[in-house]
Amino acid sequence: MMKQNDAAFSAEHRQYIARLNRSRRGIKLARWLILIVFIALWELFARVGIIDPFIGSSPVRVAETIARLYSGGELFLHIGITLYETVLGFVLGTAAGTLIAVALWWSPALNRVLDPYLVVLNALPKIALGPILIVWFGAGITSIIVMALLISFVVTIMSVLAGFNEITGEKQLLMKTLGASKLQIFTMVVLPASLPTIMNALKISVGMSWVGVIVGEYLVSKAGLGYLIVYGGQVFKLDLVMASIVVLCLLAALMYYGVAYMEKKLVKWRMHGG
Repeated sequence: MMKQNDAAFSAEHRQYIARLNRSRRGIKLARWLILIVFIALWELFARVGIIDPFIGSSPVRVAETIARLYSGGELFLHIGITLYETVLGFVLGTAAGTLIAVALWWSPALNRVLDPYLVVLNALPKIALGPILIVWFGAGITSIIVMALLISFVVTIMSVLAGFNEITGEKQLLMKTLGASKLQIFTMVVLPASLPTIMNALKISVGMSWVGVIVGEYLVSKAGLGYLIVYGGQVFKLDLVMASIVVLCLLAALMYYGVAYMEKKLVKWRMHGG
């Protein structure tokens, strides 16, 4: 009887896994179909005149522009500069933001003191700080990195601290009853339970870092994807603008999925006991 139940359970489990795999394949197929249909309609509308190719460009013209940048040796130069600024601003901003969030969780009094300032800093449009950063750090890469750092820094503090504060107090109270120190409570209860929140904060910070870098390149850069977008708009080379935006989207997506892959590996590590 037990063997029959096990066999039935095993068959149901296999059917469930098969349905789950079909659902995943369907979602991936739908994603690709949306992208292909969008590109096809964009090209079609440009060719038949529904949209002006000079203003809206087209996939073929974008591809030709990217090919020209590549053949001229400019493509990877601009990509490399923007990627360097973004990764550095993202890493520094998220690391510093996480450390500050830990300090604010550690000291509730400090948290209450700084809370209104964090709210104001989070609400402040960071582009307003652009002229000040240029004066302080010069019209170069440093100002752009600081801009990206500031944006991801504040977002990380707010997101990670909110995750820390949402952790239930029951386990913490139990740890205190057993004589655990605050460091042990943090490392054994709060931090492990907050890992999903931290990873979500990293995903948000990826996009915010790109925003900071592009805004910075709009203001002071002499190279990079943001510079190409500004330059293309100034000389009415809108194919260059669209090509830069397409490359920017691809890089941002790759960076986001890199963080998502790291999150998946972290989840597997936790499931196997770390």
